Amino acid sequence: MTLGRILQTLQDEDHVDVLIETTLDYLKTEFNYSLIWIGLYDRLDHRLLGKGGIIPTEDSWLLKQRFTLSPGDLLEQVVIELRPVVVPDLREEIRAGEWRKAAQAFNIQGSILFPMRYKDRCFGVVLLGSSEWGISPSSMEKELISMVLGALAASLFQIETTWIYQQTKRPEQPFFKLLTQFRTLNTLDRCLEAAVETTHEFIEPTRTNVYWYYREGRYFWRRASNQQKLPGVSLMKQAASGVTVQDLGEFYQALISDHLVSIGESYSSLRADTTERLMEKIRARSLLAVPILFNQEMLGFIAVEGQHPRIWQENEKHFLRGVAHLISLTAPLAEMEAKIRQIELDQSLTAKVTRAIVDDHDWQFSLKTTAHLLCQRLNTGRFLLIKYQDDIDKFEIIYQHYPLTRMAIPSPLNSLSYKDLESLKNPNEILVVENCEEDDQLKAWRNQLRDAGVRSLILCPVNDSIMTRKTSSDSGPQEFLLIAHEAPRTWDRAEQELVKIVSQQLSVILHQWQLNQQIKFQEKFNQILEDCFSIQKKTDQLQPLEKQFTEKIAEFLQSPLVVLVTWLEGARKAKIVSCVARKSELLINSNRLITVAKDPLIQHALSTEELFWWPVQELGAYTRQWFTSSVNKILVATLRTATNHQPTGLLIIADPDGEISLKTLNVLVMQLAWSRRYLRIQDTLTTQQKELQWLNWYKQRRLEELYRTVGGGLKQLNELNNSPFQGTDPQKNQLSHLRYQQLLRQIGNALASTSSLIKQEQWRLHHHHDIIPITNLLRWVRERLNSIIRNKEIQFILKQEGNFNIIGDRIKLELVCYEILLTICYRTEPGGLIEVVSRLFNDHQLELLITDYGKINPQLIVELKVGFYPDLLAPSLLTSPPGQQLLICQQMLEKMGGDLLIEQSDNQVVITRIILPLYYSN
Repeated sequence: MTLGRILQTLQDEDHVDVLIETTLDYLKTEFNYSLIWIGLYDRLDHRLLGKGGIIPTEDSWLLKQRFTLSPGDLLEQVVIELRPVVVPDLREEIRAGEWRKAAQAFNIQGSILFPMRYKDRCFGVVLLGSSEWGISPSSMEKELISMVLGALAASLFQIETTWIYQQTKRPEQPFFKLLTQFRTLNTLDRCLEAAVETTHEFIEPTRTNVYWYYREGRYFWRRASNQQKLPGVSLMKQAASGVTVQDLGEFYQALISDHLVSIGESYSSLRADTTERLMEKIRARSLLAVPILFNQEMLGFIAVEGQHPRIWQENEKHFLRGVAHLISLTAPLAEMEAKIRQIELDQSLTAKVTRAIVDDHDWQFSLKTTAHLLCQRLNTGRFLLIKYQDDIDKFEIIYQHYPLTRMAIPSPLNSLSYKDLESLKNPNEILVVENCEEDDQLKAWRNQLRDAGVRSLILCPVNDSIMTRKTSSDSGPQEFLLIAHEAPRTWDRAEQELVKIVSQQLSVILHQWQLNQQIKFQEKFNQILEDCFSIQKKTDQLQPLEKQFTEKIAEFLQSPLVVLVTWLEGARKAKIVSCVARKSELLINSNRLITVAKDPLIQHALSTEELFWWPVQELGAYTRQWFTSSVNKILVATLRTATNHQPTGLLIIADPDGEISLKTLNVLVMQLAWSRRYLRIQDTLTTQQKELQWLNWYKQRRLEELYRTVGGGLKQLNELNNSPFQGTDPQKNQLSHLRYQQLLRQIGNALASTSSLIKQEQWRLHHHHDIIPITNLLRWVRERLNSIIRNKEIQFILKQEGNFNIIGDRIKLELVCYEILLTICYRTEPGGLIEVVSRLFNDHQLELLITDYGKINPQLIVELKVGFYPDLLAPSLLTSPPGQQLLICQQMLEKMGGDLLIEQSDNQVVITRIILPLYYSN
């Protein structure tokens, strides 16, 4: 037998026994070996299976023996290394195992072991043995043997490949058959039945089912199955008629993510607890499930289930996924008419929304119409339009539509987590929550939504491309449309697209609402601004201004507490000048003084140009000593005017509820700051003018008194010096000398009395507290009025109801009383009557009741009752004599605890009352 024929036979033959027999014949014919053995390699069990050969004896049982390979064995070495091994004496080879014993029995010595090798795989081992020691084949023999054994290994490889191919399930034919069936079937249910039948025949599980997804109920129902529920069938052999998403848990999440779920013998693609619950629910021991998705939308899933644990093959998984894809392509076609009809209805709905927006100028009515149409289409109960308020980090509910049997969701909605806020930044993304209790998205709203009965929702950004507000490019949308349902459900793509279209249309309504809000806010601001200007016009006093301003700001911002803290420029202490609280328990102790340098809140305000927020719980310990109100956070504004002016106060606004604009509030705060500064400057200048007028009048009268005293004394001294009796009569000389000394003392006393005026009252009056008998005061005044009384022949009647002591600055009281009576004397006609009665006014005051019949301007009486001139630039009787002097006297009496009252009776009698404080020794 030639080598070529042998190789051709080995190449063409496909029967293992024939191949072995052909190889043995060739080896027996061409080579002289006493022992020839061929063993095939079993990879799974790692052993050699004897297929035949020749031995020196007729006992051939060893040729069919199975040899298990162990580490270190000679046979394993050949299998692993894939190269021939020469053994000089097989009888002595310890690693030969059973073949050593056989060699000893058959007297086999020199041996060689050849691997049957194809590429890098070993298909068996050939053992050649001789009775001669140390035999070794030539190079030519090795080449021939290796060539024949290589051809044998190649044929074995081809036979194995063909066998594996024949044993492997081929999904192409049943899949093409199913595809052909789908072309002839006109309903989805018949297509599903065909898919179930074909799948069951190919995979051969216990049962095959298609579960279809019901979105609003959020559960899967068995739509097609290879078996029906029969009364005689065991419960464990029946498929579950349906299962809810809540029961599926992780299994549902895997399906929605388009993952194949495989549960078999010692393997599961789900967690152990989930696997156990799922298998109990579907009544199976093994499962292979593939989702049916279309446009990432869940339609259902196809599942093959087994009553026993099973290892699922890859071709079975691929086939099942292919069937699921085929169903997902067929299902939309089967429901095309219904989808087209729904698209037409959705287009009609969006057209109605557009007409409602265009035709109705009332934005709330437009929203109501839109909400009603959209909720009716989606079979939902709630429609909310919300706006993100970044200043308070919450979501305000602008508008909401809800069932009559339900309560409204309170506004605002809570702050969201950073992750949720990031997910809302994309204006093109819709956030869908199928079950609020299970989904971690919008977790901060869970309690508020649960209380309102909400279980699932769609949150869609409102397209604000036409909005006029300025926002940063990365801030994301600020307005959102929220559609909520009272039961867990899935929102399909058509519903999501409809919500997205309506949200874009709502941007027009929202723009209208924003304009309306801006107009309302501007009107409110204009009103508060007008009220603040009205406060400025009505009051020229600092305390009423501060109180009314804080009240208006508290009303404008709907704040439960507004506190105004002020201090003087350069002062170390501040105080609370106004505190407006909605509730009494929020009030703050206004009597406590605050050290400006120690208070961290004041120091931070002084170092900050802008308004700022500050949580109350983070206030410093010193600030908490005086700010004891239990509010959450405060908005602090510093009272500033010009840049070169020092700040003089803080305005603290607690928990404002109204819509707040910091720029608008800053305008009001600046108005308050400038108004306070104007009034303080006015008060300062008015006070300085008043004090300077007092000082001027007082010094004028003191100079007049000094001039009268000194001038009269000098005149009398000159008369004494020029007396014709000077030096002639000693007695008269002595009298003249005594008179001379008396005049000098009077002049000295007058000059001495001006020393306190020069030293202590240069720019401001200094008031003493002297005890003055009223009799002495009236006598002094009467003496100074003698000349005018004598010249005008006035009847001056003085009556006293007891001699009382009064307290005050003696000189100033004498001058004030003198000024008032002098004015009365001037207006009294010659020969007129002036009556002065001294009597008790009350337990603490004495009254000088002065009656005269002179002429007085009634306007002067009116202006004196007011006590000041409201318009500093307008003409007034109080800016010129005698009104100016009477006003000064009135003010000085008030300074010393008294008063000046002038009135005129119907019979033209002028009554003047000088009220003086009484002195009590106790």
